[in-house]
Amino acid sequence: MPGRIDYYDDPDAPAANSMVPSVNVVIENEAGEILLIERSDNGNWALPGGAIDLGESMSQAGVRETKEETGIDCEILDVLGIYTDPKHIILYTSNNEARQEFSILLRARATGGEPTPSSESRQVHWVARDQLADLQMHRSMRQRITQYLSPGSTLYFD
Repeated sequence: MPGRIDYYDDPDAPAANSMVPSVNVVIENEAGEILLIERSDNGNWALPGGAIDLGESMSQAGVRETKEETGIDCEILDVLGIYTDPKHIILYTSNNEARQEFSILLRARATGGEPTPSSESRQVHWVARDQLADLQMHRSMRQRITQYLSPGSTLYFD
């Protein structure tokens, strides 16, 4: 059984028992490719990110999580969206924590490092836009990437 199961509008989803602020970071290189990881806990492709720890800002969390999961150093540029959909429940099977989604989407630029997998990422790649549709990805992550790629998009919140 995977360590993380994402549910969306699913009657079989467990009731949420926590809400933890987290970040996802979108970084595009000069070739127009998006930095993605293949998650170790469920095999889905995703933007780097994770929980905001006590004592750190969302920008600090974004920089830390990106480095930990990808090996890439980055600078946070701005906020693209805030996602709090109660229909999205994330179950962590190791402790039965069922989180309601609360994620802040940040845009960043790479400042150094090389794509390097970690304990949280099986693979790390710069992915061309025309290859995104072929990757196994939860709908919530695809929504974030689509929002980022939409011309003229404004701050998303829900």
